[in-house]
Amino acid sequence: MLDLTPAARYPQPMSFYVYILRCSDGSYYTGHTDDLERRIAAHNRRYYTGYTLKRRPVELVFCDEFSTRQEAFERERQIKGWGKAKKELLIAGNWDLLAHWSKRQRARPFDSAQGERGEGAFPTEVNNGVLFRST
Repeated sequence: MLDLTPAARYPQPMSFYVYILRCSDGSYYTGHTDDLERRIAAHNRRYYTGYTLKRRPVELVFCDEFSTRQEAFERERQIKGWGKAKKELLIAGNWDLLAHWSKRQRARPFDSAQGERGEGAFPTEVNNGVLFRST
């Protein structure tokens, strides 16, 4: 029988997701998919033999929706290039600090405490959404 319901006649456009999983060892895994629930379940059921296999269980801590696979893939690549502290700002939804962090990373600021650009030039710890500098 032909389905003439509005949902059948006007299918919803497909969505693609970028997601971040927190692994049992505290590390993060970033990926993209078109079926978020199925993908997370697959990570937890040993379906994938990669990074998350020995770090289960995993927990979804962030996802973002895109209209094309290419957009999701590009965002995944961007996030995979970030350090743990920057990912934690994204997860916490701390957009102001995330924007500030991004500008500082690009600018590579001078750190007067060290007298040079280097490790101490950037905040290194996030605790409850608050950025702390290492001393």
